[in-house]
Amino acid sequence: MGGGLNSIVGLLALVGFVIFLAGVGLVVLNSSQGRSPRGGVLLAVIGLVAGILFAIISNGLLFVDVRQVAVITNTLTGQLETPRGPGTSIIIPGLQVPTFYPTNQLSYTMSEGREQQLADDAAVVATTVDGQSISLDVTIFYSISPAAEAINEFHRRWGTGYENYVRSTGRTVVRDVVATFRAEAIYGQGRVDMQVRINERMQQELEREGFILNDVQVRGVQFSASFVEAIEAAAAAEQRAVQARQEAERARTIAAGERDAAIARAEGVAQSTILQAEAEAEGLRLVSEQIAANPLLIQYEYVRNLSDNVSIALVPSNSPFLFDFQSIAGGTTLPAPAAEATPTPGS
Repeated sequence: MGGGLNSIVGLLALVGFVIFLAGVGLVVLNSSQGRSPRGGVLLAVIGLVAGILFAIISNGLLFVDVRQVAVITNTLTGQLETPRGPGTSIIIPGLQVPTFYPTNQLSYTMSEGREQQLADDAAVVATTVDGQSISLDVTIFYSISPAAEAINEFHRRWGTGYENYVRSTGRTVVRDVVATFRAEAIYGQGRVDMQVRINERMQQELEREGFILNDVQVRGVQFSASFVEAIEAAAAAEQRAVQARQEAERARTIAAGERDAAIARAEGVAQSTILQAEAEAEGLRLVSEQIAANPLLIQYEYVRNLSDNVSIALVPSNSPFLFDFQSIAGGTTLPAPAAEATPTPGS
């Protein structure tokens, strides 16, 4: 709206100057024809006054966009006046000179492959604590603080060349932070920690100078070919070591299982033997009790297990009798076996 009003006033100033020229032309025409130039003079004066007035008003109207702030310099005293925020205000042309600064988010990128880039716009090359050289693409997202005192001080210190400060500070901070990390850490999970530290340091540096840091993005990290090969070789070796440990653990598990199974089988056999021995012992104990209670039980069982057609038992003559033959025979005296006659020679 302010820009449109400024354009309208400028157009009115132009119309006034056109009227002035028309009045001058009318004066010349009337004078050449011998008529009074009074009407042309009046028209020229009105046009000139209107043109000058609207030109002054047009130059005195200051329109500040919503994404800007204007620092006002008094050319007479050299002092900075109160900054003008978004909207339309009035200044004294020639005495109050505005300098506009953006307040929206800005970005500055340092990376490889940019067209028509400055030497300092190239990717940041830094050295790690273990001496490895790496290249990083860095983009800084920032804005300028619109606060009155901050923007005036910002104007005094940096003027419109503030991008130089952002670039140089960004390169310095990135190199300082990278120098505290080992290359292997940046190659892995340490990259996140590195970016966090870069953001913290950049925020401290920029806020001190009237900037507002929104974010620092680090990407496109490139290592030397020899370092990448070494890392990949180490990763492959670690993978083989992990695989070997897994196989060893699997073998130990299988061996432990077989050992436990063998122990279980041995314990089962031992337990079975113990139970069998206990059962036999218990059987012998019961037999002993029965024999003690019935002394003739052994004789009875022996005879009972003889074949039905057996009526004579032979017992060695030099062994004590095992049976009570008197009881077996029912008290009948058994004849002793007759001695076999010795044959005489020649019979």
